[in-house]
Amino acid sequence: MDPDTHQIITQVYQAKEDNAAADELIAAYMPFIRSETAKFLNRPPDQSDDELSIAMFAFYEAIRTYSRLRGAFLKFAAMKIKNRLIDYYRKEKRNRIQVSLDEESEERPDLIDTIRDEHDSFEENEAREATKQEIAELSAQMVDFGVSMQDIADNSPKQKRTLECCQRAVNYARRNPEILEDFLRTKRVPIAKLAEGADVERKTLERHRRYLVAVLLICTNGYEILRGHIMQVLKGGGDV
Repeated sequence: MDPDTHQIITQVYQAKEDNAAADELIAAYMPFIRSETAKFLNRPPDQSDDELSIAMFAFYEAIRTYSRLRGAFLKFAAMKIKNRLIDYYRKEKRNRIQVSLDEESEERPDLIDTIRDEHDSFEENEAREATKQEIAELSAQMVDFGVSMQDIADNSPKQKRTLECCQRAVNYARRNPEILEDFLRTKRVPIAKLAEGADVERKTLERHRRYLVAVLLICTNGYEILRGHIMQVLKGGGDV
């Protein structure tokens, strides 16, 4: 871990316990908060913009909920800011829709059809873009572990019994954060510990090591959308 990364993580953990330290950290990273807000607005934010206040709150929320297992803090904070701003945009859009419906009650059927289409399209586009971003970030991170997306496709469990073994190993790792920390530090899947702790055959996990790299990364680095997908795949034999 480089010194700058270590420093900000230390500051974040101090800010978790000290509101004054949290205020100082927010003030120090206002350029970052403004930059993330500008990405969303496609323009520099004004001091009076609600979006800037929401981004500041999201940064504070990131401080309160951050864990080393989530990877780089600023990446985690950027995701929080974007998600909060998207939530705000959706809420504001729903409010505008309600006002429009109230004012144009005679045209309500046509309005509802139009609004539903626009709303669904926005939701779908946002979901697609967010998923593409997570996949790109995961692909880049997997390079450090010597694994590619093609490796994952080729190495995924094909049989139910094998999938259940991988699931038990992943669940065991999630219940034991020190295993995930060791995985991130060494960039190696702790096959022996997983096999013993989850009571599964070591050779089964060995055959699917590259698949486990991707799943464990998804579980440790804030890939909210991908984690939801992978947990759906892995459900059905343990606590996910």
